[in-house]
Amino acid sequence: MRYVIDRMTMPDVPRVIEIERLAYPSTWPPSAYRKELQDNRWAHYIVLRDTQILTEMRLAGEQQEQEKPRKNRLFPLSLLTSRPSVSQLSPELASIVGFAGLWLMVDEAHVTTIAMHPDYRRRGLGELLLVSLIDIAYEIGARWVTLEVRVSNYPAQSLYRKYGFREAGVRHRYYSDNQEDALIMWTDEIHSPEYKQKYTALRTALMQKLEAQG
Repeated sequence: MRYVIDRMTMPDVPRVIEIERLAYPSTWPPSAYRKELQDNRWAHYIVLRDTQILTEMRLAGEQQEQEKPRKNRLFPLSLLTSRPSVSQLSPELASIVGFAGLWLMVDEAHVTTIAMHPDYRRRGLGELLLVSLIDIAYEIGARWVTLEVRVSNYPAQSLYRKYGFREAGVRHRYYSDNQEDALIMWTDEIHSPEYKQKYTALRTALMQKLEAQG
């Protein structure tokens, strides 16, 4: 599959911050992510990579090296397939197009963030990040998954409901940029046979869809 999930590392933080600024009106400072990765043993963060970017940039780099002795010029990155903000980044950083994270709080997996580069939305990749977080919730022994979402963010709410999240309350004026309320949403017990069967079917269908996309 073209897209892969990796654990977030410290070198990934500059690209994560760049994507977050494009995705949201208010962002965490870089120090917050570094603290999460270094000091919070209950935090689990992932990045989503587009391996096609890795391939294209590495090929461009190889061609640069081949052309330097002959023509003393660089292969123009502008000839690459249109990609967001990659020209000044290493292939590894440029390939990051989304990220997500959660905290384990006793037996609850609390989703802290899901962000996608605007150029990669509406491809099922936000769903892939959510599925990857639920996979982590299973791995770390969580029994439920919970999150907050803007009351106006209907597409995200629809995705969460698809995966069994239900409204459980409201956090008033939760978002600092505009004082918007947040819906609190929870899954049922994720180890229950009913939830696990539904989740497995949804996950399988998503992976087949992404594989078909190439």
